[in-house]
Amino acid sequence: MPLTDLMYARGSTRAFLPRPVPTELVRSIIGAAGQAPSGTNIQPWQIHVVTGTVRNQVSDAVQFAATQPVERPEWTYDYYPKAWRDPYLARRRACGWGLYGLLGIQKGDRAAGLAQELRNFKFFDAPVGLFLFIDRDLGRGSLLDCGMFLQNLMLAAQEVGLATCPQAAWVPFDTIVRGILTVPDSQMLVCGVALGYPDPSAPVNRYRPGRLEVDAYTTWHDLPPSSSPR
Repeated sequence: MPLTDLMYARGSTRAFLPRPVPTELVRSIIGAAGQAPSGTNIQPWQIHVVTGTVRNQVSDAVQFAATQPVERPEWTYDYYPKAWRDPYLARRRACGWGLYGLLGIQKGDRAAGLAQELRNFKFFDAPVGLFLFIDRDLGRGSLLDCGMFLQNLMLAAQEVGLATCPQAAWVPFDTIVRGILTVPDSQMLVCGVALGYPDPSAPVNRYRPGRLEVDAYTTWHDLPPSSSPR
């Protein structure tokens, strides 16, 4: 599949088959992701792959923590704004209710909403979970580098018939994840990624939030929008 087609075909998968993923295939996908550019080639990403009993241990510990009647820990970095405003708030709500609508979760049904949230911490049943860490003392530009790494990872997986779901939901539980994986406090969790074979029968995997048209976020200077550069 051409690269552009892979970009349009990729989506966040939230239901996976139990089919195992060969270790060498995971290694090759991570290797392709590692070809991403980074400022002065510092390659800041640190990847932890969890399968089997370790995957289950992390999953169980975070699911338990997420159901406790205590305030959630602070995020280790400001992935989201502290105060939401439009148009971003409207897009966020449209995305959330579009997904919940497909799943039949009604507004105000907190039990069903929590159950769906907890599926994040099962990697949506994917057999492979990945955690991406970086050193805490690096600059914000390293998060940009990690974004390019993640895009490479997701497209490389898509190319070989695998699916992914990048998951910021793990970030507030950085301490728990680091403790189980013996990651030093000098590193922080950027996100998790679910990796596996998609379940084609799951309705949730049909969900695709809308994307803006090019001219909604592009300002043309000198070159008319209808022209093509030589």
